[in-house]
Amino acid sequence: MESNGKGVSIDGVPLPYETGEIDFGEPGTNGQHSFYQLIHQGRVIPCDFIGIVKSQQPVYLEGEVVSNHDELMSNFFAQPDALAYGKTAEQLLKENVPQHLVPHKTFCGNRPSISLLLPSLSAYNIGQLLAIYEHRIAVEGFVWGINSFDQWGVELGKSLASQVRKQLHVSRRKGEPIEGFNFSTTTVLSRYLQASADVPSDPSTLLPKM
Repeated sequence: MESNGKGVSIDGVPLPYETGEIDFGEPGTNGQHSFYQLIHQGRVIPCDFIGIVKSQQPVYLEGEVVSNHDELMSNFFAQPDALAYGKTAEQLLKENVPQHLVPHKTFCGNRPSISLLLPSLSAYNIGQLLAIYEHRIAVEGFVWGINSFDQWGVELGKSLASQVRKQLHVSRRKGEPIEGFNFSTTTVLSRYLQASADVPSDPSTLLPKM
């Protein structure tokens, strides 16, 4: 996202299309309780599923049919299938799903995903994984005609943060009013300074630099 989030080409010409991808994810089955609903029945979001053959911490609990790792891997194999093939209204009716729930339980399928199965979670294999994504980002940059190796957008935020830092210093130490910011930022900064006025700012309370 930092490399390919650009609005102009490598020659400085405004692009007639959007660039950059939005990446997010979760380990294990955490994603099922945060964004899987979105990828299954909301907007189409291409997914990468990354699985590991050999667990670093396999646990077998008495009474369970599989280990904790096989439990996770069961979801690794199942979720891409669910995205690809979905579930039709006809299938749901054969399962005696109530008619009023059929539209809500129907999955259209045909949602793209990639499954990557690593032998183990070793430094070498993680390096291979990073190389795949670095290569993909570079190729996207070539295709879009942008420079994937600069981040000028980050610099603006840093510059503005420097101005805020100076303002906080003079407001806390010298009681100077907030100046040079838009109305919204001025209002929020004022609120922040008022609410944190009881926080010690005496240098004697600060930790020494290491």
